[in-house]
Amino acid sequence: MKIHEYQAKELFRSASIPVPDGRAAFSVDEACEAAAELGGYPVVIKAQIHAGGRGKGGGVKLAASPEEAREAAAQILGMNLVTPQTGPEGKIVRKLLVEQGLNIARELYLSLLPDRSTASIIIMASEAGGMDIEEVAARTPEKIVRVAVNPLLGIQPYHCREAAFGLNLEPEAARQFTTMLRNLYSLFVARDCSLLEINPLVVTAEGAIIALDAKIDIDSNGLYRQKDLLELRDTGEEDPLEVEASQHNLNYINLSGNVGNMVNGAGLAMATMDIIKKAGAEPANFLDVGGGANAEMVENGFRIILADENVKAVLINIFGGILRCDVLAEGVVQAARKTGINVPVVIRMEGTNVEEGRRILADSGLNLITAVDLKDAADKISSIVKS
Repeated sequence: MKIHEYQAKELFRSASIPVPDGRAAFSVDEACEAAAELGGYPVVIKAQIHAGGRGKGGGVKLAASPEEAREAAAQILGMNLVTPQTGPEGKIVRKLLVEQGLNIARELYLSLLPDRSTASIIIMASEAGGMDIEEVAARTPEKIVRVAVNPLLGIQPYHCREAAFGLNLEPEAARQFTTMLRNLYSLFVARDCSLLEINPLVVTAEGAIIALDAKIDIDSNGLYRQKDLLELRDTGEEDPLEVEASQHNLNYINLSGNVGNMVNGAGLAMATMDIIKKAGAEPANFLDVGGGANAEMVENGFRIILADENVKAVLINIFGGILRCDVLAEGVVQAARKTGINVPVVIRMEGTNVEEGRRILADSGLNLITAVDLKDAADKISSIVKS
């Protein structure tokens, strides 16, 4: 689950991590009030969307007077902000963050994220802050310092020293950085974060270390421990179909292709997407209904797939184990009768009660195409796509 910058900074404040003074605003007038409360100019007006690269898209503006603050807020609020992370469709800006301006001497990069290959938490730091870290990693990887922390042992003083030395910090700045990094690590673990990123982390002309930006992603699997963080979810920033799917406990990700797919199991879902690509088409979604799905969940999944106007065909690929093939068939038939089928549907089933599932599909009277195995399913999807 993603949260906004202003929400992440509230979590930073609660963890004693220095951030600029500022507050969120939801209208131009509120932005002007917030700027006046800060007690001096310049101030920074920042668009609040779930994407990075806002400055390049015109979503961050510096204002040196009340008039400039009002003009900047009016320009940003309501704009369709396009960044490399939003895609060409962009995102509508509905919220702003108004912050005090800082006298910046250096811009750094800092993040924490899990590394599944080493079962560790990685601290990534770079002197090349304020830039596209992906570009830095590709062109000058030597500028990125990586420090692995064993989560069973936790962060140690030598981890902090290694990161601080990699950033070439002066002794006083290094001391502040060490305290902040320990607090960031504690926040990362306590709040079940999957990403914590500060870009840029700045050193001011006065020598203070301050998180000028804040990005936090929460591991959705840990939200049952983080009830208060659920209140920070902004469904207006998410794909409507993905929001609806989450309400039915479905693992759904909307993509830009033309063949919808429903599968039980993440690995099988990835293989099914490969099959669709090999057939000469593009997957329109990732949908894992899970091993414990019932007929109602299958029905909801099928309905969500068909709600995507880009879908021209559907491939259902189920290995019947906990989710029996007859339960899947009943769910598909229920959904098809309620929503209507206006695209070809290929169904490949194998496993528990497969014959009963095929009988239910055959007796439904619906135009459902049954495949006997993966090759047969791929051939039929290919024929549909090419026609």
